Amino acid sequence: MSTFVLVPGAGGAVWYWSRVIPLLQVAGHQALAVDLPGDDENAGLTEYVRLVAAAIGDHDEVILVAQSLGGFVSPMVCNQAPVCELVFVNAMIPAPGETAGAWWDNTGSNQAREVAARAAGYGADFDADTYFLHDVPVELVAEGESHQREQANAVFESACDFAEWPAIPIRVLVGAGDRFFPADFQRRVTLDRLGLEPDLIPGGHLLALSQPDAVADYLLRR
Repeated sequence: MSTFVLVPGAGGAVWYWSRVIPLLQVAGHQALAVDLPGDDENAGLTEYVRLVAAAIGDHDEVILVAQSLGGFVSPMVCNQAPVCELVFVNAMIPAPGETAGAWWDNTGSNQAREVAARAAGYGADFDADTYFLHDVPVELVAEGESHQREQANAVFESACDFAEWPAIPIRVLVGAGDRFFPADFQRRVTLDRLGLEPDLIPGGHLLALSQPDAVADYLLRR
């Protein structure tokens, strides 16, 4: 039995993983999502890492799963807690010492997003409906409204303090229809920073909401 520790992206709400957790539990594993203080201007990356490491505690066979901004938490957690596998899901993959605020320019994320938007014919100016919610069922969009919170800047200003990636299996899951981090962009960053080919499944940026079965199946495939 493995323990899946699921890290949300911007805002830090555990609700994001609410469709995936029961699927992992039905398969006989433990699964827990970590609520992060996304709207706390005093909570930087160090606090995020502390909370995730505390949630891991003395669990065995831990698989750390990081979505979007949660990717910046992962290497530091792996240095502080027993993690046997790391999985990124449409994630920001950091370089050693990088801040999440610098990641956008360092990777060319915004340019890649705008190029993809022009090619596909949707608006290049960011809005949540176009870039996050376009493939999420309408009933989930309504349910999620009460769980949303703003993301404070503190975490974007703190450096991801690690020297090298942990010597454990790392996998990268990409939504082929992700408009926020287009799949070709994610592939380039994954190859550049991890030397790995990502795995693609259908779906946009919020895969755990739009494609929970596919996400759970991928996580269970070891």
